Amino acid sequence: MDFIDLKAQQRRIRKELDAAIGRVLDHGAYVMGPEVRAFEAALAHFGQAKLALSCANGTDAVVLPLMAWGVGPGDAVFCPSFTFAATAEVVPWTGATPVFVDILPDTYNLDPAHLELAIEETLKAGKLKPKAVIAVDLFGQPADYPKIAQICRKHGLKLLADSAQGFGCTLGGQHPLHWADATATSFFPAKPLGCYGDGGAVLVNDQGLWDVMDSLRIHGKGTDKYDNVRIGMNSRLDTLQAAVLLEKLKLFAEEIVLRNQVADRYARGLTGLAVWPKVIEGGVSTWAQYTIEHPDRDGLAAHLKAQGIPTAAYYPRPTHMQSAYVDFPVAGGHLPVTEAKAKLVLSLPMHPYLSHVDQDLIVEAIRGYGG
Repeated sequence: MDFIDLKAQQRRIRKELDAAIGRVLDHGAYVMGPEVRAFEAALAHFGQAKLALSCANGTDAVVLPLMAWGVGPGDAVFCPSFTFAATAEVVPWTGATPVFVDILPDTYNLDPAHLELAIEETLKAGKLKPKAVIAVDLFGQPADYPKIAQICRKHGLKLLADSAQGFGCTLGGQHPLHWADATATSFFPAKPLGCYGDGGAVLVNDQGLWDVMDSLRIHGKGTDKYDNVRIGMNSRLDTLQAAVLLEKLKLFAEEIVLRNQVADRYARGLTGLAVWPKVIEGGVSTWAQYTIEHPDRDGLAAHLKAQGIPTAAYYPRPTHMQSAYVDFPVAGGHLPVTEAKAKLVLSLPMHPYLSHVDQDLIVEAIRGYGG
């Protein structure tokens, strides 16, 4: 049994993938080839955005908007700690300071009330200037963007949706960009929309922002090839990966439906056995992970492993407790919900092609664990 079965999807579209890769090999434009522009247009259309800008990976997708907004030394960027380190990692790259905020106990996403506290604390301390908020669509579901956006507008902050796990999620039928100034996503192979290597993208509605990020991703280019107008980076999506993603995007809407069917089967089977994140009202999750809470998380994981069922524990050490981040500010001095969840959560096998048979085995194995 696979934790994430990438081969099942590949079997569905292997001929299309081979043909798409073959076209790239034939035309030979391996960097910024025509498939890159075609994919950016298709991605923007899917994500209800005017524009999409592809880049080398999901981490660069988070930092590019920050750089384009001029985030830098003396600025505070607010983000959750219960997420992969890349969310906070990029903030010091710009010279700014991450300020860690707690999560809601039911959705695991950024707590708007705690965000408000973090901003007020930062303003009162007077050492940092609040500049931006990064909200994470953890495990595939949208954060509470209406409330978070309202707070950002109140304080004049930029809002970035880190949708590395949640691209395709919606709230009231709207993608996160409806509220955010930019949405970043990742095409790491294990993501709901993944390529066969690294890749990322930023979705925006602002042509000027897109233009600056386009410059930044290609060494700070200007109109003259030999006059770079800003300090940039080398962060381009490979044409081969764009070709793969074009084919996978065609299936993506269907796969979101399939993921939700798998999630619904888990919910029916695990009722009374475990609890899991509640999807925000009006929200549709892409279910990058199906995560449950268990008081004996490690014991349950060992029990499942013995029966050939893989699991994963995200994130047993929250970012603010990791060695590189312990000196950065923590709102309120403590993140009680984050720290509690880190000891409880366990992710189960999750992908669009998880069979009923395998899913029944997983549920029965959990049912049979006495702890």
